[in-house]
Amino acid sequence: MLQKNWGFIDNPFLTREDVERGCTALLDPLAAHTSPGGALIDLSSTATHYDLRAVSLEAFARPLWGLTALLLGGSNYPGLDRWVRGLASGTDPEGPEYWGGAKAKDQRMVEMSPLSFAIAMAPETFYEPQDEQAKKNIAAFLQTCIGKPMPDTNWLWFRVFANLALRSIGSDKYDEPQMQRDLARLEEFQFDGHEAVGDAAASQGWSNDGPPDVHQRDYYSSSFAIQFAQMTYAKLCAKSDSERSTRYLERAQQFLLDFIYYFSDEGSAIPFGRSMVYRFAVVATFSAFALADVPPPAPLEWGHIKGFVLRHLRSWSGNREIFRSDGTLNIGYGYDNMNMTENYNAPGSPYWCMKAFACLAAPATHPFWTSQELEWPKTLFPPIKALPDPSHIMCRLGGHTFLLSSGQRPHYAMRHGPAKYAKFSYSSAFGFSCPTGDMDLEQLAADSMLAIRDNSPGLNEVDGETWRVRRQTLDARIVGRGTPQVHLRSSWRPWKDVTVETLLIPPQKGSENYYLRIHRMKSGRPLLSSEAGWATYGQGEDGRALVQAFSGEKSRGGDEEDGWARAVTATGAVGVLDLSSNLSPRKGRLVQSDPNSNVIFSRSVLPSLIGEIGEGETTIVTAVFGLPSKNGKQGEWEKAWEQKPVVPDWALSSL
Repeated sequence: MLQKNWGFIDNPFLTREDVERGCTALLDPLAAHTSPGGALIDLSSTATHYDLRAVSLEAFARPLWGLTALLLGGSNYPGLDRWVRGLASGTDPEGPEYWGGAKAKDQRMVEMSPLSFAIAMAPETFYEPQDEQAKKNIAAFLQTCIGKPMPDTNWLWFRVFANLALRSIGSDKYDEPQMQRDLARLEEFQFDGHEAVGDAAASQGWSNDGPPDVHQRDYYSSSFAIQFAQMTYAKLCAKSDSERSTRYLERAQQFLLDFIYYFSDEGSAIPFGRSMVYRFAVVATFSAFALADVPPPAPLEWGHIKGFVLRHLRSWSGNREIFRSDGTLNIGYGYDNMNMTENYNAPGSPYWCMKAFACLAAPATHPFWTSQELEWPKTLFPPIKALPDPSHIMCRLGGHTFLLSSGQRPHYAMRHGPAKYAKFSYSSAFGFSCPTGDMDLEQLAADSMLAIRDNSPGLNEVDGETWRVRRQTLDARIVGRGTPQVHLRSSWRPWKDVTVETLLIPPQKGSENYYLRIHRMKSGRPLLSSEAGWATYGQGEDGRALVQAFSGEKSRGGDEEDGWARAVTATGAVGVLDLSSNLSPRKGRLVQSDPNSNVIFSRSVLPSLIGEIGEGETTIVTAVFGLPSKNGKQGEWEKAWEQKPVVPDWALSSL
């Protein structure tokens, strides 16, 4: 049973006091896991690619994002001394709790970011009370990251933060040339300096998470790292580097006009990309507007910014499944789930979410707090917007917030990388799934994907043949941006003699709960295909599995026929409909995906279409349906399901 953690659970998140209470509720349970000297916090036994001492440092450092903001806003925290003492203990090379200096590409470099944030933003709290030896040790520890090799990504910001902390305390270890080199390199990641994917249109403040050949524009481009770092830099360097600071804040304003599309009316974010264990850190960009006192870009007002932060926190406050029984955060997204994690997700990693509380740094008199909360500004923005920088088409129709995607891919061998970047769509209500194995469709859990298997005579899964999904897109581009015919085009090659060209078309008027996929396939071999829509909660109204893989029995809410499959559960209605005109209908199937495959639902079911594809050229067309429930109540899904889309002539003729 979960310990009393009512400060976050069921918190209404309506006022500043509510946000303070939510922040401290995440800090309090850490006390029981803190070492005598305060420097080490040990939460669990799961492993990462980095060492145990760095794991304990991570759990110590990341809560400082929220604690520092809380203090800056004028509040007190009774457990503050744990972190003040811990900073001295962890940087003492002669002490038993020494974290150790950073080596090349060391996780300690990452954790220097929240440590440095605390020191630079509140030196009177974290640095000045230390004795002279501790002050020397703190500076020496931060200096160990300077001059060392580190990944050519957002990591460069961690060294910038270390230098800012060293400068703020007047240390002779501050390295101005190193900081300028890092800032110059980070500037090369901006889309201001190179053409956006598929479109030479002016960038909306986006940054890549690395040089141009890295095709990841996810939450690291915003709240997890880059936008948040730029705004914090501007806060600290408004006078010493006014030109760059102004540029950073202008980028944040531009970026926000795109970023609002990643959040539903109710505040839920669209899960996409890696590091989703950071959970509500996705809203940190909005929260940082209050921290840095950046005026919202027109037509947004402070009430809108406040609304995005508070609604998102509310979207999590009812979820007890994100906590361990002792009140600490677990590793996962919607629940405790190691399947969807990265090799760098330690027990303390989720506390990156404390960035969401950056707004607490603004005093109670700030317009962020004094303004009335405003809803998602749907009267001010169109429901569909194509974003060339991330190669996304954002859709907000039919009570459903989701994106269509082509053109992104992980730049290294990331766990479940194709699932996190290469699906056709990602939904705020239905999330996305990660495979648990490769033996069958249940393990593949290929929601929002077209899965293909070689169907040549004599080949099957027993012979080692497995399903293939899109891993890397070719020639991805947005076509018709700003017109009713806007769509995403791309291709991929599962084998040398098989090419799939795909069009993704956002919802059309009259069928707002459907989007279209059109695939032109050129194959030198016979194929078996399985095309899936969104996954949804896997239990029916009777509390049993919607479809039971072993028996084949179905509960009420699961339907499948030739040409379509549909699932209706407490979280909403999802389905797929075969609109191919030159083939016999594909067979509808409800796939009971392996448990713990979806990031939101621990039990999920996946409507799919199964069919054979012959050699030569074939075109298949699929309508994908989604209607989330509102507050657990089903809407009029039957009416929405019957409003089937028409395949535009221009789409078929363009292939």
